[in-house]
Amino acid sequence: MTQPDLSSIDAATIAINQRMNKFDGHEQVWLFGYGSLIYKADFPYIERRAASIEGWTRRFWQGSHDHRGTPLAPGRVVTLVPQAGAVCDGMAYLITPEVFAHLDHREKNGYLRLATDITFDDGSKVEGLVYIANEENAAFLGAASEFDIARQIARSSGPSGPNSDYLLHLASALRELGKADPHVFAIEQHLAQLRETPATDPTP
Repeated sequence: MTQPDLSSIDAATIAINQRMNKFDGHEQVWLFGYGSLIYKADFPYIERRAASIEGWTRRFWQGSHDHRGTPLAPGRVVTLVPQAGAVCDGMAYLITPEVFAHLDHREKNGYLRLATDITFDDGSKVEGLVYIANEENAAFLGAASEFDIARQIARSSGPSGPNSDYLLHLASALRELGKADPHVFAIEQHLAQLRETPATDPTP
């Protein structure tokens, strides 16, 4: 199987994001995070608020070749997929445009900026940004059963650490927000069961 040239994918993603001029001239922009951005804000921000966006659902369908896996053994991380009537809970950050250089590099493995309406817990709304890796990006792995996703996560690790840490931190952060995500929590449960089950000896 031919491996994609991830270095060119990363460069293209960064370049595409840098050309987005939707918020040019804005001194501050709201950013919506739904994965590791909920619990790992490694960038300066002015304000942080629990929030949600509509019409999208969180799924562990994106490959991670640069953070939670490797090019030959990618891990799985979350992206958003369209779903009518869905609401995705997460965290919104008010940032300055200078932060985008860092974010574009952090999200370079297939994620593109998209303008979206962000709803805060008090019901107020604002237009902001979200990074989404759609099915057309070369690192997209697509749908799988939650058990199979858990198995892949259990065996994957990359420069940012074990893939399982990503899953567990995300599940914990969602609970701290008081939000439920059946997809994330089901994968978390499968992972716990896999860890409890001793590996079988393949030799007769």
